[in-house]
Formats: sequence, structure tokens, C-alpha cells
Amino acid sequence: MKAPLKSRRIDPASWPMMVLFVAIHLACFGAIWTGVQWQDIGLCLGLYAIRMFGVTAGYHRYFAHKAYKTGRVMQFLLAALAQSSLQSGALWWAAKHRDHHKYSDTPLDSHSPRQHGFWFAHMGWIFNAQAQEADYARIAEFSKYPELVWLDKYHWVPGTILGLSVWVLGGWSALVVGFIWSTVLLWHGTFCINSLVHVFGKQRYLTGDDSRNNWLFALLSLGEGWHNNHHYYMASARQGFRWWEVDITYYVLRGLALLGLVSDLRDPPPHVLEGQRPVSPELKDRIAEALANSFSADRIVRRMQARWAELHPGASFDDWRRRWHEQMAHGREQLTQVVHAELPSLDQLYRRARRKFARTPAMEEIVTRAREMLAQSVMLRLERVPAAA
Repeated sequence: MKAPLKSRRIDPASWPMMVLFVAIHLACFGAIWTGVQWQDIGLCLGLYAIRMFGVTAGYHRYFAHKAYKTGRVMQFLLAALAQSSLQSGALWWAAKHRDHHKYSDTPLDSHSPRQHGFWFAHMGWIFNAQAQEADYARIAEFSKYPELVWLDKYHWVPGTILGLSVWVLGGWSALVVGFIWSTVLLWHGTFCINSLVHVFGKQRYLTGDDSRNNWLFALLSLGEGWHNNHHYYMASARQGFRWWEVDITYYVLRGLALLGLVSDLRDPPPHVLEGQRPVSPELKDRIAEALANSFSADRIVRRMQARWAELHPGASFDDWRRRWHEQMAHGREQLTQVVHAELPSLDQLYRRARRKFARTPAMEEIVTRAREMLAQSVMLRLERVPAAA
């Protein structure tokens, strides 16, 4: 079973990778000596766009989510193109991403800003051995292809070949500006989907996590910035659900489908677009817990104590609690009535839920469940028997 992170520290075994990571960033300043030409900038933008397509169409929509179909040769080329971004192997990437969706923004999500802070979510997890772990059993349908297993094992080969080719054909300025600049931009463009797009943007759909739609990052990542859409219905090859939500990766996939290179592109059905997708019991409980936790149980207990002091001058609130423990059957009913009188109303909970979460047909059920959870939390605090004076 997957376990929460024990530590967010950088592991000693990850130091060589961190040194290489930092070195590639510092190599960007090599342009001071190589110079920058317009064709180098054009190469940089071109390599960024092509490899970003490899990341989103290959790593993400094909290997992680099987949002469309293609042949064996084409899937190998997609994996090679994706791995030219130097973001590890396609099998590892897809397995890790499936974990992200299963545990999104819970303590088991290795790159959640809510759980681990922005910088760890953005790139710190890359240098943490536990956070790097991927369950290859999650990607068994692709692990049966020996060429993909080989490519995943030697994941650095496509990027190395690309970098050397750029250097041989274009020289040092093409290597630094065209290849290295585009690689660094590509890394952070990808990382931002896990970090910034779980912090900034809007939520159209209730997903139980912090995924958001962000038009700017949708443009920078060729469509991945429609992240809340994607988390709501991850099987879709199209992540821009509305006509104005630009999704360049999807447009290219449509073109490849016309050429017969890919097929069966999956689109979101009408009930998904309208936000009518059934909400699982697990998601209802997660949202209800988040709503309940947005109210302070301790504050409710303090308010009960203050009210008791006003209504019973000279009487001890703790004495009443001790008597309640001695007469449990009658006391629990009495205590329950007192607790529910102090809780926020269903209307208050519903208004906060509307502000805090996206719409869903299950909201009334979630609100009712949240009030029950809040009542239980208050009861647990009151059930702690005070020490006798």
C-alpha cells in the first residue's frame, strides 16, 4: 500500500541528478558567450512546442489516460518524442501520473501544493526517492511491449540524440539557445501544471482536489491548463471542453486522425460537459470532510461553554459533562440536542459550499454529510471527560 511521504528532504542518492538539473539551468547563461541569433530563438520555440506536444499527447493523454488509440510504431515514436523532453521514461511518467489522479491533493499525492508546499510540488519531489517511486503495475498494458520497456530504461537516449544533433547541425548557439533554453522552459511549463494550476485559476467542476482551469497555462502547455476539466473527466482526448478553450494538442491529434496515424479520440459526453456526472461516495465524503473542516469545532465548543455560563450562573460546564458521562444513555441525547443547536445551519453550510466548491447535483447530500461530520467532531471534544476538581 502506498504510504505518505516520510520526509520532503533531498535524498543523498539524488544529488547527482540535482547537480545535472542545476547545471543545465546554469548552461542557459552560456548564451552570453555563444551569442543569440534569431534562428536560435526560432529553434527554441519550435523544439519547445514539438516536445510539449510529445509530453501532453504522448506521456499524458495516450500513455497515462489512453484517450485515443494508435499503432505500435506510432506509440513508440510518441514515447521517444515525449522522452526527448528529458522527463524520464514514458512508462514511469504514466504510472506516476495515474497515482496523482488516484490520490490527488491528499497526503499520498507526491506533488500536491496543498500537502507539501509549492516548491516541493513544483520540482522538489523530483529529488526525493519516495516521491519518485512509481508502481509499474499501473501501466501493465504498455509494459508488455519490449521496445517501450527498453526506451523507459534508457529514457535519456532520445534527449541526448536530439541535443547532439542540434549541436552538430547548428553549433554552440543552437545547442544553448535552441536546445537547452527550450528544455528548461519545457520542464517548468510541465511542472507548473502540478504546482501553479493547482493554486491559481477557476474550478468549473467538483473534483475533490485543487485542480483549476487556467487559460494562460493552457496556452503555454498546448491545452493542459484546462486542468479542472481534465480532472473531472480524465479519459477525454480534448481538455478544452468549451469552444473558446484553446487546446492545441487536441487540434493536432484531430489532424493526425485525418491522416490515419491515431484513432478513436475520446470526447466528453454531454452529461459530463453539463457537470451532471455522478459523484462517487468516496468523493462525497472527501468534499464533506473539507467543508466540515472549514468550520472550527473548537470554536463551537467554546461558544457552547460561554452559552452554558450565561444560562447557568455558577454552574460548571465540566460538571455537566461529568454527569453526562455517568448517565450516558440520557446524556448523549441531551448533548446531541445541545450540539446541533450550536452548529451552523444547513443554509450556512450550503452557502459556504457554493463559495468553496464547484457545482454538483450531489451538493445537498454533501452538505448534510458535512454537518454530521462537524457534529461528530464537536461531540468527540465534549466526550473527553474532564478531570475531577
